[in-house]
Amino acid sequence: MGSVLAELPRGGRLTVIRLRSLGDCVLTTPALSLLRRFRPDLHVAVVVEPRFRAIFEGNPDVDEILPPELGALRRARPDLCLNFHGGPRSAWLTALSGARLRAGFGHFHGQAAYNIRIPRAQEILNVNRTVHTAEHLASAIFYLGAPAGEIPHARLVAREPAPRSAVIHAFSAAAAKSWHAEGFLEVARHLQASPTDVVFIGARGDDLSPFQDFPTLSGAPLEELKCRLASATVFVGNDSGPAHMAAAFGVPSVVIFGASDPAIWGPWRTPSEVVTAPGGIADITVDQVLGALARLRVAA
Repeated sequence: MGSVLAELPRGGRLTVIRLRSLGDCVLTTPALSLLRRFRPDLHVAVVVEPRFRAIFEGNPDVDEILPPELGALRRARPDLCLNFHGGPRSAWLTALSGARLRAGFGHFHGQAAYNIRIPRAQEILNVNRTVHTAEHLASAIFYLGAPAGEIPHARLVAREPAPRSAVIHAFSAAAAKSWHAEGFLEVARHLQASPTDVVFIGARGDDLSPFQDFPTLSGAPLEELKCRLASATVFVGNDSGPAHMAAAFGVPSVVIFGASDPAIWGPWRTPSEVVTAPGGIADITVDQVLGALARLRVAA
């Protein structure tokens, strides 16, 4: 196919539908960087739920952040609407966006919404392997006409620095992705003895009481969390949204994996170690995590 991006008018308008979630939002930003690099004149808007808006705030590759409401999307008058979410709601928004060009991956729900169907990332990238989520999303930009090349790191912008410390995130959305609290406490004690300041972070509703001997940050707004992670000396945590945020800031990261695939969800373009065990996350040992920290040359 021809270059869709090259054929958009100068100063044209492109809207990306992302909606959610935290990690997916962060891993959308390399694609946005590629888009800006190829067509810096385009007006780029991102449709995202308000709770994740801060991920895109301050990003120079984003001109406008829109709520997931049809009225707001239609007022943006996109020439091209690119759906990166893929669910029924995002397909409906794409179909009714008013955009002349509507693009989504060929495996998405609601194929009638799209007049540009993007093939599998493996086909676009000419690889025969599992691709990372950042590669998957960036491949769409290549398919639409940007020159294929290296996919950049994720990009987040923090307003001001926070105190430097090791950041530990001991939570996840599912038990199969959550290492035990005792392990995180052992790692924290080793880091503290190095000596390194340690802070545990958690969302509103996460039980931080097992970590009360250390400073904690509970339910902080995403903007504050960005500042904290931007200043982190190291990140240790489960496979989760904060792990992707830390990677976006280039923080050395040890990420503990259970049910999900590190090839798809591992830290993107930051010094990192992924820790797994054949029997699942419960079988991961403290020594494995401390060994990963040592390989990253983090005192432990």
